Formats: sequence, C-alpha cells, structure tokens
Amino acid sequence: MKRLTSAALSLAVAGSMASADSFTFRIGSGHPNGPAVYVTDMAEFFVPEVRRRVAEETEHSVDFVEGYGGAIAGVAETLEAVQNGILDIGAYCICFEPAKLFLHNFPYYAPFGPQDSAQAMVSVRATYDAQPWLTEQFTAEYDQVLLGLHGWDNYHLGTTDPWDTVEDLKGVKVGGAGPNLPWLEYAGAIPVQSTLPDGYLSLSTGVYNGWLMFPSAYLGFKFYEPAPNYTLIGFGAMGVNALTMNERKFNSLPADLQKILMEVGRAYEDQAGASLNVRQESGLKGLAEVGASIKELSAEARAGWAASLAEFPGIQAAEADSRGMPGSDVLKTYLSAVSETGYEWPVAYAIK
Repeated sequence: MKRLTSAALSLAVAGSMASADSFTFRIGSGHPNGPAVYVTDMAEFFVPEVRRRVAEETEHSVDFVEGYGGAIAGVAETLEAVQNGILDIGAYCICFEPAKLFLHNFPYYAPFGPQDSAQAMVSVRATYDAQPWLTEQFTAEYDQVLLGLHGWDNYHLGTTDPWDTVEDLKGVKVGGAGPNLPWLEYAGAIPVQSTLPDGYLSLSTGVYNGWLMFPSAYLGFKFYEPAPNYTLIGFGAMGVNALTMNERKFNSLPADLQKILMEVGRAYEDQAGASLNVRQESGLKGLAEVGASIKELSAEARAGWAASLAEFPGIQAAEADSRGMPGSDVLKTYLSAVSETGYEWPVAYAIK
C-alpha cells in the first residue's frame, strides 16, 4: 500500500509539473475565418506565431482550441465570453458593444476618415497610446487584457437596386453594425441594425435592401448575389476590432509566456493595416470579376454627405463625456492623429 501511495504521489507530482509547462488556450470569434480579415489574421498569424515563439524561446508548450464563426461565442457575446472565461482569448468588433464600449467606437464617430487601413490603424493606435483610459477600461471593467487591435477596410454601400443620387436612397432600408447607422441620416435611408452572419439572408428576403460594408466582407460573404450594386463612398477604414485575453488566465501564466502573448498581439495589430489593404484591393477586384456593378459616388455628393455629419463627432464626444468617459479628449486626439498621418478631412469636425 505504501509503495502504491508513493507511486501515485510521484505520478501526481509529475503530472503537475507537466501541466505547469503545457498550456491550452480557447480562442475564438463570432465572425468566421476567411471573410473576416481580423479573424483570418488571428487564425493564420497570431496562433501560429505564438506557437512558434513559445517553442523556440521557452521550455513551455502551447495548444489552441479554436472556435471561429460563433462556434463558442457569437459576435455580440465575445466580450462577455472572455470576461467569464468561456474563451481565454477572443477577438470581436467593438461595434457590437455600443453600451459597454461606447467610446471605443470613436473611429465610427468621425466618418470619411482615412481610406487607407494602415493610416487608420496608426491613428487609432496613437489615440490609445495618448488616452490610456481606453486600454485600462478592458481590465478595470471587463477583466481582460488588451493584446492588440485590428479593423475593417474602407466602408462603402451595397444595394439590391441601383441608385444614381443620394436622394434615391430616401426610405431605403440599410443594414449596419450600429455605430455607423447615423451615417445614413443625411440620405434619408432607414437604418437597420444587423450583423455580417445575418446579411445574406436579410438582403435576399428584403429585411433591408442595402448594407454599409467594406469590400473584403462584401465579397467574402457573397452579398453581391442578392445586392449586386456596390457604390464607392469612402466612409473610411475603421480600427474597431479588439483582441483580448481573460485577465485571470493571463495573470496565471509565467512571465515569459505573458511577454510573448503581448508582443505577438502587438505584431498582429502592426500587420493589420497592410493585411486589410490587400484584402480591400482583392475584394474590389473580386467583386468586378463576379459581375457586381461598381460605381463611385461623385465628389460633390460625397462632400455634401460629409458636411451633413460635421456635428456628429462632437455630439458623440459630449455623450461620452456625460457618461463619465473622456469623450472629448479621445475624439480630439483621434482627429489630430489622423491629420498627422497626412490625411485631409473633407469636413472640419469641431469638438468643444
């Protein structure tokens, strides 16, 4: 009996030592790998890069249980799934957390910004660096560590029916993520909050007849089939996706593994702009190849649309201020950061 007990204890100790050096992470997103660039980069850059660096630089081993496309948590559930530990690491569009992450949607509050995703991501990172409240809120309120940011490529408008002037959009139901729906007020379109996974069926059945959408996903989700008319408006590329990790899980890891996760998370962010630009270009090319009707909104109409939203950033900044958030500081910082990249805003946004 003593020999059996001793053997059992030895096995238990050995198992404990092995588990201390072997880590498994549940990682996922509500959007699928493929059509959503930030998820593709998570699956094809972040995951293998963490594996590679851990194998080459430490004595640990890591494995990932990957659940994309809502396999573990949906698009509006990922923040909470990371907070609760259902996911160890999650990536999500901040747009689906309009209450909890209201101010983090600041790029949406300044439309007609950078058309280039790399420019947009540089501007968003500069804003996070200058306004640490943005990073700190993930930990202070939602028990997670921000590993990196990502985004969407340049927003345009796809519709089931062709249109020639902005006035033609009056009364047309148009889907969007939520924070971008106020962009439609000028055109008199009817905003409908929706998500990418619902888009194809909703466009096919007439739930709405248009989608505020960037080329990569418009092609990837095949929205061109029910809505073949794609108009280039240039609402801007948006750095509004976050890659976060459950804080308890992160704090339980050895320092060298923490360091790798943080560094690879930032590398994931650093390559996002170029990755999005490539997919935007291939998205537009692909839409043309499948027969979508692509046209560009006139410069005059675009200028008028932008002018109609001149007060929008200030309104949203004031709303954030009223919620106890540094809304005015964040919007001012972002507008300035964009200008410092050399991009010229089509309208002079004013923040009090």
